[in-house]
Amino acid sequence: MKLVVFGANGPTGRLLTQQALDEGHTVTAVTRRPDEFPLTAPQLRVSGGDALDPAAVARAVAGQDRVISTLGVPYTKEPVTTFSQGTRNIAEAMSRHGLRRLVCVSSIGVHTDIPPEMTFLFRRVVGPVLLSMGRSVYEDVRRMEQIVRATDLDWTIVRPSGLFDTAAVSDYGVMVAPQRVTGMFTSRADLADLLLREAVDDRHVRTCIEVTTTQGTPNYLKVFVKEALHIGG
Repeated sequence: MKLVVFGANGPTGRLLTQQALDEGHTVTAVTRRPDEFPLTAPQLRVSGGDALDPAAVARAVAGQDRVISTLGVPYTKEPVTTFSQGTRNIAEAMSRHGLRRLVCVSSIGVHTDIPPEMTFLFRRVVGPVLLSMGRSVYEDVRRMEQIVRATDLDWTIVRPSGLFDTAAVSDYGVMVAPQRVTGMFTSRADLADLLLREAVDDRHVRTCIEVTTTQGTPNYLKVFVKEALHIGG
């Protein structure tokens, strides 16, 4: 298939692009910094562009089969529009060019409740801090989900838990998204694999799903320090 990946130069986007290439798909990798994109392959096209630029999005989408969005931004207190406006541009371009299948990354941060089965430290310290730090990001992710659900596209919204790195794809768990957090971790390799499977195999169409890694999960305080506070590389 001919796949287009938005946010391709992020950690998950690069893994997804490589997995798709390894399976023989043709990939258009969309990134604001094409000169920094580390992958090369005969069936890879790197397209410089910003998801907030409708014209750049339309150029990238034209002639493709499926669209996957791994757009993401760091925690910030400033207003965020990357998810909502970028996804709106993607959806409009897909409709204009006759594409149907959209798979996009959301976050379990859209949940505002923390279930009681989580540890006391997570419920009282880590969880509230993460939700507070990411408030503007999660608000825009919620807007993105509303935009996607309102389209007539064949969409799937994927909500990962706390992201961490592993060397390989695991036997991860997938479930239709409930109304509260069900797991604490998702490896980027697992997330990338699920995004590809959803896009290629048309699983969970017009459904929001959550993905949880259960094997080799790290200490959540270490993940919190590295991923949220950006300490330790």
